Amino acid sequence: MKSIILASGSPRRKELLDQVGIPCTVDAPNVDESMPEDVSPSDYVEELSKRKALAAAGRHPGSIVLAADTIVALGDRILGKPADSADAYDMLRSLSGRIHSVYTGVTIIYPESTSEKSADTFHVRTDVKMYDSDDSLIRDYAGCGEPLDKAGAYGIQGRGAVLVEKIDGDYSNVKGLPVAEVYRRLYPILKQTTDEH
Repeated sequence: MKSIILASGSPRRKELLDQVGIPCTVDAPNVDESMPEDVSPSDYVEELSKRKALAAAGRHPGSIVLAADTIVALGDRILGKPADSADAYDMLRSLSGRIHSVYTGVTIIYPESTSEKSADTFHVRTDVKMYDSDDSLIRDYAGCGEPLDKAGAYGIQGRGAVLVEKIDGDYSNVKGLPVAEVYRRLYPILKQTTDEH
């Protein structure tokens, strides 16, 4: 099976690809993440995934490149990664007892020889209902270090699971990559390259 370039430093995304048998090589480019304030959550994640994919594709001509970006949105308010534990607490306090949405934008760039369309950009949304948690629980979690590299200040696959009451949609999307949708889009190319060997 052809290895792909994962334009992301997220260990969770690599684990999800490994889980479904997609080999990948990590090359996480630094890109400008500034965005207009009035951009919608779906447009935000799609645009950032495109920037990451294009930056990595320039370094790996002829490879399949996969990039993703995940955010948490409370209504139209976009919550990225917290600056520190106090910021994490504020984010988690605002999410407590409420439903928010997790958006992941994905861009796949194909080598021209393997697909009629050279790039595929899409997003997946999952709605998450948080427990109404008391301040001490939120403060303990905010200070444990786990939230600091997570959009919305929690990791559903880690200790942050204790904050989540239920989800509506793709669980892996909340971890950072809608892996079933990604696999299904890549499958014809991956199968083709496997059949050729």
